[in-house]
Amino acid sequence: MRACFVDAGGALADVMEKLLRPADMPVTVNRNPDIKPAELPTVLAGHAIAIIDHTHLPTEIARQIPGLKHVVFLGTGARSYMNPEELEAECGIQVHIIKGYGDTAVAEMAFALMWAAAKGLAGMDRGVRAGAWPRTDGIELTRKTVGLIGYGGIGAEMARLCNGAGMRVLAWNRTPRDAKGVEFTSLDTLLAESQVVSLHLLLNDETRGFVSADLIAKMRPGAIFVNTARGAITDEAALARAAEAGAIRLALDVYAEEPLPPGHVLSKVENATLAAHSAFRTPEASDNLIEASLEHCRRIAREG
Repeated sequence: MRACFVDAGGALADVMEKLLRPADMPVTVNRNPDIKPAELPTVLAGHAIAIIDHTHLPTEIARQIPGLKHVVFLGTGARSYMNPEELEAECGIQVHIIKGYGDTAVAEMAFALMWAAAKGLAGMDRGVRAGAWPRTDGIELTRKTVGLIGYGGIGAEMARLCNGAGMRVLAWNRTPRDAKGVEFTSLDTLLAESQVVSLHLLLNDETRGFVSADLIAKMRPGAIFVNTARGAITDEAALARAAEAGAIRLALDVYAEEPLPPGHVLSKVENATLAAHSAFRTPEASDNLIEASLEHCRRIAREG
């Protein structure tokens, strides 16, 4: 049995080669991060396991790879790149995801984006580089309220950071939770009372488009909306309209289409701090991620 890391790129390829053990199954490490779906039948020929970071695997392409039996997706957002249920039903391919590897890294990015938006750093940076001097009035977040939509591992880490910064932490979760230092409340209460709303939901059929125009309209005027989850959970056009109107500020690391296409509506919003889906990219998280992917491969090999 062989595995192929489809789209490693340089950094993750180095981590994979560092963590591979002599007793592990052979892993082909493809250092080209820009593989197109149409190339996958050739790249994955002779491999039972595909390790995928960001490459789309349409079901019609998977049908052309009869030897492929498993996909280990590097993260929790496999649905943004493939249809796991369809792959299993039509191709017999099991999709495995990896949770928890980057909870701290992603929460730290959400925390950083929150502060950057509160202080207007992105706009000032753009202005200073252009030769202007756009001094911006910032917002103090100490003793302010942050509302967490979704309370899994990343949400819990965000709560820890915000508690440490002297903020009041509200949270709403689709299933009941309890945590020290966190007030669990209704979604409407969270939206009405939070100066910062930070999104921490998984993308699935139930959450796609969850942050709708109606939900955005319920946010406190001037609230900062932070998204380090998935872009498709939101109505991006509605977010852009609200930010352009001055109703909210945006602090985003994820988008429905990535890379963000030239001229995208969000790229034109001045009242926005935009990152390039890099929250999880830290050396610590990368080690956790690749080690977890290898553990999946080891388990698959043991189970035959």
